[in-house]
Amino acid sequence: MAAATFLGAFLLFFLEPLIARFLLPWFGGSAGVWTTCLLFFQVCLLAGYAYAHALSRWLSPRVQIAVHLVLVACAVLVLPVTPGPEWKPPPTAAPVPHLLRLLTTCIGLPFLVLSATGPLLQAWFSRLRPGRSPYRLYALSNAGSLLALLSHPFLFEPWLPRTTQATGWGWGFGLYALMNLAVGLAVWRSSAVRVARGERAVEPGAASRDVIPGVNRLLWLALPACAALLLMAVTNKLCEDLASIPFLWVLPLSLYLITFILCFDSPVWYQRRALHAALWIWLPFLAYALLAYESIPWPAQVALYSFGLFVTCMICHGELYRLRPAPEHLTPFYLMIAAGGALGGGFVAVGAPALFDSYAELHVGVLLVVVLLVVIHAREQLGFRWKGRRVPLWPLTLAGALFLTVLLSALGWGDRYRAVERHRDFYGVFRILEMERDNPLLHARVFMSGGTIHGAQYEHPVKAAWPTTYFARGSGVGVVLDHLPSSAPRRIGVVGLGVGTLAAYGRPGDVLRFYELVPYVAEVARTRFTYLAQSRAQIEVALGDARLSLERELPQEFDVLVLDAFSSDAIPVHLLTREAFEIYRRHLKPGGVLAAHVSNRHLDLAPVVKRLARDWGVPAAETRYRPGPDRPEATPSYWMILTENPTLLALPGLRFSHPGEDAGLETGALWTDDHVSLFPQLSYGSSRDGAGWRP
Repeated sequence: MAAATFLGAFLLFFLEPLIARFLLPWFGGSAGVWTTCLLFFQVCLLAGYAYAHALSRWLSPRVQIAVHLVLVACAVLVLPVTPGPEWKPPPTAAPVPHLLRLLTTCIGLPFLVLSATGPLLQAWFSRLRPGRSPYRLYALSNAGSLLALLSHPFLFEPWLPRTTQATGWGWGFGLYALMNLAVGLAVWRSSAVRVARGERAVEPGAASRDVIPGVNRLLWLALPACAALLLMAVTNKLCEDLASIPFLWVLPLSLYLITFILCFDSPVWYQRRALHAALWIWLPFLAYALLAYESIPWPAQVALYSFGLFVTCMICHGELYRLRPAPEHLTPFYLMIAAGGALGGGFVAVGAPALFDSYAELHVGVLLVVVLLVVIHAREQLGFRWKGRRVPLWPLTLAGALFLTVLLSALGWGDRYRAVERHRDFYGVFRILEMERDNPLLHARVFMSGGTIHGAQYEHPVKAAWPTTYFARGSGVGVVLDHLPSSAPRRIGVVGLGVGTLAAYGRPGDVLRFYELVPYVAEVARTRFTYLAQSRAQIEVALGDARLSLERELPQEFDVLVLDAFSSDAIPVHLLTREAFEIYRRHLKPGGVLAAHVSNRHLDLAPVVKRLARDWGVPAAETRYRPGPDRPEATPSYWMILTENPTLLALPGLRFSHPGEDAGLETGALWTDDHVSLFPQLSYGSSRDGAGWRP
């Protein structure tokens, strides 16, 4: 039974990053993909727990076994779990409903069966071993989940293709089905022995003599809801500020599971005073991180948010374990835990984007932890001695909660004094800021997502036509567009619209075709900025993921294809794989140019592009542009230029390396759809080109 519990949990949580890895390229690499997947996992976990509760509550042991084994057999029949190409979303599809339909169809039944494993087998354990606590099995289940999460990015992802992992998972599920059969037979024989001895079993649905207080049931729901809310909020924050990669998915989820393991293994792990003190020590550092995150190196950000998530989840799960009921209430207890997880996940994935125009769910989650502490302190009348008198703790905690509310509200509204517009959707949080309002020559609007600039434009009538930021004249892409032969109109493709800055390079007769994933970005470029309207070229905007759009289109015969999707912290890695570059090559003219913008605060992507260029067999040049103080419209930028165009190869400002010239690249990993590893590309503050802009 322990082996089946462990394997079921392992398969359950290994499936989560595996299936998300398949889906990420189809939805633009957005962190919202993982958030939506987490919502599905939480809801499906709730369904699995409800199924286990219904079986153990209303059916006899033998009927439970028969029903569950039939469901396991049905789940085996729907394998494999990998989605086919028919599930690729159309350009205008709403991402969240499409994702949920896909997940339900492809993995819904196996995930439901695996979700029910923990509570159902623990209920059977209580029948086989009456008098023994089943909660250690819950800790074992979470240990299996943790092993799956940690092994995926560190062991399986770097070495095995996605398809191989999916095949191995299917064989593991077959072994799990056989284990369930063995456990079912053992419980069946045990029931038969009891009947033969004349022992009276507890009837399904019989009420326990223990009465659970209503406030306990409410805390069974609120505590796991708060923990799940914080899990997804921290994951959102890390993926937005760093990258949407498996490591940053599984790290918060692993910490979340570790707290479950520790708290449900033994009461000794939850040291209430120490953890409550750690929470109040962490809060000032959180406030600083929210205020000055652009200046904090990525390792410090990961450490800070991870520590806070661990402390808050230890508090939630530690208090939850203190409220655990007797074994006869085990399945409703787990059902409430799953309901709380689904409630917290639903708030982040569905409610927060509708309610907030920023990632305010992190603020809400932290505040909710403190509010729950107020309830617990008041309910248990906790306090301390001060000058011979006993001082209750809850008024101090309440005062801390009020102060925290004011502080987090101030941080959330800190930049609104200059924000023209704020917007949040599935793809992230966007802001339009105004700079230098009092100086007509420098007055500008800036479009940002998180802490990343996606374009800026002066308000001055003359300067409004200047290309700015990473695209200013003298930058890598500026050199290419200024020196490209102009004997005929040019056809230019751009992956990533931003505010449409590259339209400033358009000449009469040129065609600029932009590929933009986010509808809101296209709206902003047309209504809040004027690059598209003022361009002398013909402008086309194709909505949807650029790679999927290019896959569907006939060859575009681009003279230049610009990749500007990697300056953001959550980079779409599916645009930097061998398969993606094959698509780009199909759309370029002979002698065409591929210009990749690789400026990034945390990742050094130039070696990746060099390795792809060597695989492609074309020369590559890296250009770092650092403007002087006389160029306030420009920012430092880092571009990779791939071409066989003789005009550009002869430019003295571009130093091309030809395939095979750099022996050091022989050991570099080639990114493919089945294999992407960002760990070698993580940089400690060494790739901050273009991190900020001041007009």
